Amino acid sequence: MIMILFQGHLRASMFALAACNVGSLAVAANLVLTLDPEDRISVKRGLALTVLGFAYFASLFELINAAALSTGAGTRLRHKYRLSCGEVFDISNKMVSAVQAALSCVTGAVVVAWSCPRDFLRTSHFMSEAYAWFGTSYFFYDIWSMYMVHVQMCSSGDYKSKAQKKVSKNGDASLSMGDNLNTDMNQAKPVSIRPTFLEYCKYEPVILMHHLFIGGFGFLVIVYLRGDLGDCTFGFVYLMELSTPFVSARGVLARLRLKHTRWYLVNGLLMLATFFLCRVCSLPYVCLLHSRALNIPYLQAIKSLPTGCKISICILLLPQLYWFYLMSAGAIRMLVGGQRSTNSSAASTPATPGPAPSPATAVKSS
Repeated sequence: MIMILFQGHLRASMFALAACNVGSLAVAANLVLTLDPEDRISVKRGLALTVLGFAYFASLFELINAAALSTGAGTRLRHKYRLSCGEVFDISNKMVSAVQAALSCVTGAVVVAWSCPRDFLRTSHFMSEAYAWFGTSYFFYDIWSMYMVHVQMCSSGDYKSKAQKKVSKNGDASLSMGDNLNTDMNQAKPVSIRPTFLEYCKYEPVILMHHLFIGGFGFLVIVYLRGDLGDCTFGFVYLMELSTPFVSARGVLARLRLKHTRWYLVNGLLMLATFFLCRVCSLPYVCLLHSRALNIPYLQAIKSLPTGCKISICILLLPQLYWFYLMSAGAIRMLVGGQRSTNSSAASTPATPGPAPSPATAVKSS
């Protein structure tokens, strides 16, 4: 009877989360799809989009967690890939990040298709401002989400030692860690470590500053500080997110212990290609379009940009170059290491295997 009540409560909770998720996105779409292409987003409409955006991303995160932690299919997957509760939260976080990136790319494609062929410097599309209001909530949601991941990782001991087996907060050791744990009382003591938010801020200062910069300053630039500049440039900025689903998939595959599979290799190559095209080449290409729109040489067009704009380009581009360097170096190491392991295993395998040794011979050799 208790199990039936629990299952009914679980279904009701998941249905409520799904309704909140789908409903928030549908209401947000209804708020903007009736606008003309070059309409501006009012503050009232924008605030509503921000609230709906937070509801959408937070409910999606909780829905994925509920499906993975409380359903039969989710439990089987956790056992199969030996996932801790913290790792489930991390995978959910990366899946929401991929969804946000997909929405950003759709926005960028619409904006580029509308604004760039018309007037590069003046034409706008409401999708640019609308998603700035909707998408800025993601960066503040993600701070909360990453803190939840951090809490679960610390609770299960994932940040301290992946080999150390500890009971999760709900006391289900084998399900939490995905391994068959020793039931010795010394190894099965519950861990109740919950770091404060301030401690998390000290743990991840760089990503927090990145989220605050993009969600705060980036939002202000698109909505208020751009003056009468059109949306073509910002459309390419939205398209920079095209590489994010592959970055997220890389993290998910690593959590599933699939680093040595062909899927991981193919995804890594796609991640490199999209990162190079959309994050390294996009801003120089936008500067080229700007020079063509003004009909002046490329370098002169860059010099003609306002100082704040040039500083913003450097802030956006220089980290991309550094990250692309790290990704490329990692890909080269993976490819070279895989080739070496293949060659070494081939060299160690005899061409014509001889007969198996007798038990006496084996004992003597040992």
